Amino acid sequence: MGKRDDLIAKYADDLKNKCGMTPDMDLLTKVTIGCGPAIYNDDASTVAATQESELETVKNNFLIKKLGLADGPELMGAINSVIETYGKSERNKYRAVVYYMLTKHFGKESIYG
Repeated sequence: MGKRDDLIAKYADDLKNKCGMTPDMDLLTKVTIGCGPAIYNDDASTVAATQESELETVKNNFLIKKLGLADGPELMGAINSVIETYGKSERNKYRAVVYYMLTKHFGKESIYG
């Protein structure tokens, strides 16, 4: 198994054990690939949920640019809901897991089709 496969397994484990979800492995793989080289960087691979600027980046770069959603209060609401599901006390919130849950939340799986 390669490094990316190891990371995908780790993300799937987080989805199962920390978020109480059964991951769609095909979608999780595509979302992880979509994150690009960021998944290999300790800082970039996680979402700093306590930093407002980081949450704005997730909203603008992922929800609006990648998923094509219109800006509105529901976007930040969805991000906060995902952070809540992941667990506020969970220090490492992996970007791929957050993006996966947001993709599922908005029913935008077809983007990764």
